[in-house]
Amino acid sequence: MSRRPDIGGLEGVLVAVKPPGPTSHDVVALVRRLAGTRRIGHGGTLDPFAAGVLPLFLGGATKLVEYHLGDRKSYRATVCFGAASTTDDLDGELTPVDGPVIEASALQAAMEAFRGEIRQRPPDYSAIQVQGRRAYAMARSGAPADLPERVVIIHHLELVAWNGDDPERPVAIVDVACSAGTYVRALARDLGAAVGSAAYLGALTRTGSGPFRLEDGTTLESLRMAAADGPEGLRAFLMPLDAGLDALPSIRLTVDELRDAGMGRFVQPAAGIAGLPAATPIRLLDEAGRIAGIGRLDGRRIAPDKMLAVRPDAVVAGAGGGAGAPAEAPSA
Repeated sequence: MSRRPDIGGLEGVLVAVKPPGPTSHDVVALVRRLAGTRRIGHGGTLDPFAAGVLPLFLGGATKLVEYHLGDRKSYRATVCFGAASTTDDLDGELTPVDGPVIEASALQAAMEAFRGEIRQRPPDYSAIQVQGRRAYAMARSGAPADLPERVVIIHHLELVAWNGDDPERPVAIVDVACSAGTYVRALARDLGAAVGSAAYLGALTRTGSGPFRLEDGTTLESLRMAAADGPEGLRAFLMPLDAGLDALPSIRLTVDELRDAGMGRFVQPAAGIAGLPAATPIRLLDEAGRIAGIGRLDGRRIAPDKMLAVRPDAVVAGAGGGAGAPAEAPSA
């Protein structure tokens, strides 16, 4: 089992604020260059026109990305009524539709049916694979896939602003909190149909991804300025490797126990194992409280699932800047 650290690069979690325009991959490439870190991943794609929270996982933190992909997401969305879009957002071809004059009260009444567990048909232009082909490629070729509905959860849906200056093209600002896998542009499309019209997503900002909040993120310009003299300038923005995983139980292991776990062996700690849940990943901490791996309970033993190489300069739990708290997903 290899435990070689990402020599020369920074490690930890960095919460970037993506602006409209660049892709999520563009942001990853920029931070990879600024941080001098080969390994870097992110916690859920944002479409190019969208902005907001993009958690980045550097170095050894990439091994923990999978434990974030199910995180609840929060958005502020601009929903434009009176036209349909081929992509369900402003990047598609828009077609005006005839329909009733929509009032804010009608939208608020329709929103009730979209709260809780709902069934949602993904957009034709999505990255879902159908028989080895991406749905967006099939749509571009003129033969869109028949994508089945999927179950998603809308935890919170609230109308925060309404502009009816153009009665035929009103615009709503809504706040959405939803499960991973939810397409906000599909939600906009379906809200339009629910009020007897059509709608598309005109703008989108991700305000939260799990415990990572927009107000605690760092702009790309700030990251560029901080790294002007080298990658070390970014260290102040890093959080621990396991930032955002506070909800997972943890147990501290001795040096010998961690050595055994690193070699793939079961460990049987003398203390701390009572009360650990059997079906939940467990953070394995070293004696300094730093994340060293993820394991699971197997009877009275801990079975290691993922082991990390903890570097001497790694951020200790509770330290670091950025969001400041320990705290493939579809695009919106």
